[in-house]
Amino acid sequence: MKFLLLFFLFSSTCYGSLLNQFKKDYTNQPQKFEQLKKNTLELKGKAIGTLLSVIKSSDYPDKNRWAAMFLIGRIMGSKSKPLLVKYLEHPNWVLRLSSLKTLLSLSANEYGQEYAGLLKDKSLLVRSQALDNILHFKLNKFAPHVWKMLFDSQNYYQSKTKGNVRGHIIKEVVKAVGDLKYENAKSSLLKLAVADKYSDIFPEIEYSLEKITGQKSPHGSISKRRTFWRSYSRD
Repeated sequence: MKFLLLFFLFSSTCYGSLLNQFKKDYTNQPQKFEQLKKNTLELKGKAIGTLLSVIKSSDYPDKNRWAAMFLIGRIMGSKSKPLLVKYLEHPNWVLRLSSLKTLLSLSANEYGQEYAGLLKDKSLLVRSQALDNILHFKLNKFAPHVWKMLFDSQNYYQSKTKGNVRGHIIKEVVKAVGDLKYENAKSSLLKLAVADKYSDIFPEIEYSLEKITGQKSPHGSISKRRTFWRSYSRD
């Protein structure tokens, strides 16, 4: 009985102390932040209650909530995956992103449908990470979802001088289509490859065409390589 009382007092003190540490802003104290994470990992399962409290409350800095999510994954391993998946729908983009990254670290390749859904997320960083998860796990069946990103207005921005401009993620998407071997995109990519208005993403277009077709254009100017793809499309 005395042992149980001492254990309870120790756990309560540890819980309160750890919570207070996670409330601090470590922006300019990277070493202390790393020490906090190390100390938390050493507590193992005893820290889970604290970490859950941190990710559930907006009273804690986003950076600390991010770390808490990752630490839950480190401590619980694959058992944490059902919890992490729930946070893919959290209103805070930081938690959606940290959940994606933690699931990636846990080799959670069974959540392709959830990753695909986040390709339309309102946060660019979340969309990019969801794409990375799909690529890392080689989830080729979700290539059509990736292709649709090319038509999502969120992936473009308005310029006063140039009008509608492709965001950098468009280059990632075009390459991803090739890595996922999306055959249905071949005819469209061939048309884009020979169009001047897509010169800025020609390397990415060609990369995907080479992945999908198994063909490789000759070395030389873009004009010479375009001639190759124009000829290939006619064959």
